[in-house]
Amino acid sequence: MKITDHVYIDAPVDRVFEVFCDLDRASANISGILSLEVLDGPAQLDVGTKWRETRSFAGKEATEVMWVTDYEQDVTYTVDAESRGTHYQSIYLFMPSHGGTRLDYRFTMTPLTFGARLLSVVGLLFLGVTKKALTQDHHELKVACEAQA
Repeated sequence: MKITDHVYIDAPVDRVFEVFCDLDRASANISGILSLEVLDGPAQLDVGTKWRETRSFAGKEATEVMWVTDYEQDVTYTVDAESRGTHYQSIYLFMPSHGGTRLDYRFTMTPLTFGARLLSVVGLLFLGVTKKALTQDHHELKVACEAQA
């Protein structure tokens, strides 16, 4: 499963990047995050930063451990996670655009086990719910960026 999207944010790239990378304020900026605990590395993302995040998803609580695998200041970062036999990856790319920032986003789910491959068919049913949740996160972060710009 793959979800790609983009959003225009009326704030400079450095500000947008800072807000998107700030784990200390993530639960204040994103209503779907119920709790977040940094496990390794700085709360302002960098390669190796690892955290446990609990969020509300499809009416249930879900907790995942995530970590940063790629990072270039004010340009891009990649977050990976593995859960229930599936590898998840989120790639963010920040680009100057019309006096603000264009954020390109790609989220992929790759089943690693036979059981996860079987469940990936059911996962397709959650594609719309996942895209809606990601869109909501990005909208809330956009609002935070533009309010502080």
